[in-house]
Amino acid sequence: METAKESFFIKDKSFYKTLFRMLVIVALQNIVAYSVNMADNIMLGSYSQEALSGAATVNQIFFMVQQFALSIGNALVALAAQYWGQKRTAPIRTLTGISLKLGLCVSAAILVICGCFPELVLRIFTNSPEIIAEGKSYLLLVMWSFALYIITNVLMAALRAVETVNISFYISVVSLIVNVGINYALIFGKFGLPEMGIRGAAVGTLVARALELAIVVIYIAKFDKKLCLFQRDMWHYNRELKQDYTKVYLPIMCAQVLWGVSVPMQTAILGHLSADAIAANSVATTFYQYLKVIVIAMSSTSAVMIGHAIGQGELKHIRAAGRTLSIIDVSIGIVLGLALIALHKPLLSLYSLNDNATVMALNLIVVMGFIMMGMSYQMPVSMGIIQGGGDTTFTMKMNMISTWCIVMPLSFMAAFWWKWPVVLVVIVIQSDQIFKCLPVFLHFRKYKWMKKLTREENAG
Repeated sequence: METAKESFFIKDKSFYKTLFRMLVIVALQNIVAYSVNMADNIMLGSYSQEALSGAATVNQIFFMVQQFALSIGNALVALAAQYWGQKRTAPIRTLTGISLKLGLCVSAAILVICGCFPELVLRIFTNSPEIIAEGKSYLLLVMWSFALYIITNVLMAALRAVETVNISFYISVVSLIVNVGINYALIFGKFGLPEMGIRGAAVGTLVARALELAIVVIYIAKFDKKLCLFQRDMWHYNRELKQDYTKVYLPIMCAQVLWGVSVPMQTAILGHLSADAIAANSVATTFYQYLKVIVIAMSSTSAVMIGHAIGQGELKHIRAAGRTLSIIDVSIGIVLGLALIALHKPLLSLYSLNDNATVMALNLIVVMGFIMMGMSYQMPVSMGIIQGGGDTTFTMKMNMISTWCIVMPLSFMAAFWWKWPVVLVVIVIQSDQIFKCLPVFLHFRKYKWMKKLTREENAG
């Protein structure tokens, strides 16, 4: 029987209230979390160049750890958000237990690799004996924080799936304060504490990660009223739900890791061009990355909102929600891109670069502004709406083709074969953020990404 005519946008005010509340809080959390790494870099940079380089090398390892952690969490959100749309929490608890077991296995593998072969891992990123020595002393301490980060990320993903996001922001703020305070005291030997240099930074990071996990565990155990997570059914073995999770997780993990591996390779391409290119790209990407965390927040929020809509099961509501989210995503992207372009000169005045690097950085910031507009559409729609809607293979296939069959070969040729100027090389490296908009738009408009991932009551 035909219901009311389908509206193009969502008209329910509560949808927008929930959306923007989540978006603002997750964006603030991401900005604070990014500021932790910035603070580490500033303090270690003022301590010694070798310490900064050693930590930066280990951060390349942590970047890959992040991709595994994000894939575990995003797979959980894709499934749990749909169950939350049906207000069924028992399957969410079981899925969280499955995610935690996977997180513990990944953590154990990472600890074995980093603990037994630290120099071998570091040599993937650098051949400098000094940097490897500093990096090793940092890695052997900070690797324990990798495991804590993965477990915390899983628990916060479970909370995010049921629209509980405030706690993640508070955790990030506490983490920033603790990390900066301990780093300052132990890197430079303040307040009567020993001067530990790069190992002091590792202690600060480890304590902050341990505190993050402690806070989220206490919150879930004492204050959360939605999930009641720590119950016996969290650890129940459920073959059907495990199969569902594996089916969702594998393509998400492949997409994350394939993209993650390409990022340091793209950075390495620019690093082989010139010292001015490295400096200009570093300045341009610093501002770009700060705005990018807002786009990542848009992706996370879109995934929860669309998963919730699919869980409720009204087809017209799902399509209207998808259109609404996509328009909001591209609108925010245009604002962010124009802001970056408009402020490129004032932002650059904060740095002291030579004339060539200054001109290069100005051009790169303008380029990044336009790249931001494309990324702000394709990433939240592909990784938020489409992936959150249950279609987890589209993003994997698109990233595999665009990154490894198009962008990486063209980037190497532009830099080392055709010898193009740095700005053109950066355009080639970032070009997928623009041309992926077309396949994402076409796939989105087909609405074949709307897939119910939940099982009936007796399966959950």
